[in-house]
Amino acid sequence: MVLRRLLVTSGLTFRILESPRPADSHAPTVVLVHGIGMSHRYLSRLHDVLAATTRVVSVDLPGFGGLPKPRFDVSIPQMAAGLAQAIASLDDDRVVLVGHSMGVQWAAETALRHPEYVRAVVPIGPVVDDEHRSLGAQARALALDTLGETPSINTVVFTDYLRCGVRWYLRQARHMLAYPLEGRIAALTMPVLVVRGSEDPIAGRAWCRRLRDAAAMSRLVEIPGHHHVAQQSAPRAVASAILAHTAGAWPTVVPTASARRGRTPSAS
Repeated sequence: MVLRRLLVTSGLTFRILESPRPADSHAPTVVLVHGIGMSHRYLSRLHDVLAATTRVVSVDLPGFGGLPKPRFDVSIPQMAAGLAQAIASLDDDRVVLVGHSMGVQWAAETALRHPEYVRAVVPIGPVVDDEHRSLGAQARALALDTLGETPSINTVVFTDYLRCGVRWYLRQARHMLAYPLEGRIAALTMPVLVVRGSEDPIAGRAWCRRLRDAAAMSRLVEIPGHHHVAQQSAPRAVASAILAHTAGAWPTVVPTASARRGRTPSAS
């Protein structure tokens, strides 16, 4: 059963979709945040897999998924402030905050500004690296990724883009392209688990390793043979990685750079 409600804060409307915690579960609450142009629909398979084990919440952000578009521009810090209110409404000690694509930026900013709500951050397919810091580069990478995704995933992606609309997409894309994710990841005080599909042309391996190495406590997991929307094409593998790597406390000792470089790509 998925419980749905709206939360309105500072002129922003969020949709919260929650699957309650199973009676025998002790796993942390997982909060899923979609990327630019998207909605909870391309997180649905990951949501369902996680819901068998723990409490899981998907959040639709203002202007996406058919929600009202704000009458004003919304920066990443403003969106993060609203997302923090949505997380606070869950009445949980601290959550595992999972973001996909641009959702990583909103999640990272939320965790940075409100660490009291977040026990771990999970960037999936994080954007953007220096090679994709333009609309043209993003469009080319997205087109390449489309060739590797399933028809059902592409249908969800493009119908959500249509619901989002060009104007709101471009407003948010301007913030996405300018956001200094690597520096923000480096400032986080909680563990960071970076996840990518091994064939993702948008969030490349070198870039994800840079994010892993920037974080104080970090791991990198690659899902073999999958692309940018790995959470929908390989939900069990992604869910397993999230639950396995956020189940307990991580060491407080920061690994050396050389030790990090020696990790294997699949689970490093």
